[in-house]
Amino acid sequence: MIVAEAVGRALAACGVGAAFGVVGSGNFHVTNALVAGGVRFVAARHEGGAATMADAYARMSGRVGVVSVHQGPGLTNALTGLTEAAKSRTPLIVLAGEATEAQSNFHIDQAALATAVGAVAMRVTSAEEAVSRVAEAYRVAVEERRTVLLNLPLDVQAAPFEGPADVMPPAIASAVPSVGPSVGPSVVEVGELARLLGAAERPVFIAGRGARHARRELEELADLAGALLATSAVAKGLFRGSPWDLDVSGGFATPLAAELIRGADLVVAWGCALNMWTTRHGTLVSPGAKVVKVDLDPAAFKTHVPADLGVAGDVARVAEALAAEVAPRPGYRSPELAARVRAEGRWRDVPYEDESGGGRIDPRTLSIGLDDLLPRERIVAIDSGNFMGYPSMFVDVPDEGGFCFTQAFQSIGLGLATAIGAAIARPDRLPVAALGDGGALMGIAELETVVRLGLPMVIVVYDDEAYGAEVHHFGPHGHPLGTVTFPPAGLAAIARGYGCAAVTVGGPGDLAGVAEWVDGPRDRPLLVHAKVTAEHGSWWLEEAFKGH
Repeated sequence: MIVAEAVGRALAACGVGAAFGVVGSGNFHVTNALVAGGVRFVAARHEGGAATMADAYARMSGRVGVVSVHQGPGLTNALTGLTEAAKSRTPLIVLAGEATEAQSNFHIDQAALATAVGAVAMRVTSAEEAVSRVAEAYRVAVEERRTVLLNLPLDVQAAPFEGPADVMPPAIASAVPSVGPSVGPSVVEVGELARLLGAAERPVFIAGRGARHARRELEELADLAGALLATSAVAKGLFRGSPWDLDVSGGFATPLAAELIRGADLVVAWGCALNMWTTRHGTLVSPGAKVVKVDLDPAAFKTHVPADLGVAGDVARVAEALAAEVAPRPGYRSPELAARVRAEGRWRDVPYEDESGGGRIDPRTLSIGLDDLLPRERIVAIDSGNFMGYPSMFVDVPDEGGFCFTQAFQSIGLGLATAIGAAIARPDRLPVAALGDGGALMGIAELETVVRLGLPMVIVVYDDEAYGAEVHHFGPHGHPLGTVTFPPAGLAAIARGYGCAAVTVGGPGDLAGVAEWVDGPRDRPLLVHAKVTAEHGSWWLEEAFKGH
């Protein structure tokens, strides 16, 4: 056995379920060793796609994601996806060959690249430490929720390895069942939050990524405190089915949700940073409201909207401790408010003027139609762009496991790969990729991956023949738009060339083609080329440009 094989087998022994990558000479042996150890390997068509697939897989499965890439360009190709993962604190391990000789064409400072995008750089430097370095990389990914680059120098990979490699190291055995630590709260902090909840008349809970495992505990506490429930975009669906669910807070919030969150006298953020997206640059938090943040990372207490009280600890454990301290009270809840949430709590309940016509469909009408047609057990992945609010707001999901939102870096082109990783994590659900035309064309090579894997995926392209965000941001000021507008592309024909079924939608009646696919065998993925109206910009991206 050589070191490369030992590394792959050791990582497999940690309990990794799937790995993604593009195989070249520098990661050939380590990838084959992963497969030999029982890890499913998904070959992507581009390393950027592989990194994003692994990111989405980790988010949706609760397991560490693994990416395997060639030295040099294999890593640089993956960099945008790795940046998204690092910014999102996704537990991810990148296995990268490394050319350490300066004269090699493949030589770059790979550790510096990783550090620059917020990942943790590590290296296997000898056969003797190979397994222990794998164990440490896995520990950091799990316990610190970090993206880790494990560099594998070519000469070290080829060295002989003696000793067992496929036995899980004791130091990490306890970390395997679930991702992330469980930290108990301070009694003093819990007591102070209990006092604030007891005094609040209009409490609102906003749950983020760090609360996705804690629905039961948060709902039980909210029932005691009379709190309304909302989420950040990445936790969309967490409280689905609750009569007090306001859905997403921030740019995607319904008018009712925005009104009620602004009316809160106490906002408790659970594993949620309350960033500019979740609070509309702070405008959803009333100046007189108290703000509490519950988070594993105390640094979150003073970022974005600063907390009046920070409670360090795992969300579920803090909520459980509070439930023993909080006396039942009505809080924000009333029969009249419950009726309003039922009547106005979803975007499809908000009246709008359908602008479909002239061979183009209103993206709201498209999204509502898809929501009605597609099976409820779905997992929706959203790319970035001017279009992204429509599927995020109008296409519902069954729970927090039904929405994958890789938007921490705001890159377009990640949506299709996101949907693939999510589909591998949740094969029990219909994967739905919502893309703009720019992002779709940027990541279109992965259509072959979707077809090869036999995924029954619905890929919806909201096509305005432009980089719509730039059109609507700069166009009203009279700037030339020739650099951000494009001629029509035959996306349905391209999809058929890859082996997909495809329909073109230019009006509500064309959605019959989607219904036909849903009712059929679903033996091929379906691409929906939706020619959408483009007269108006999106209000959520106007919020985004304030942050530029």
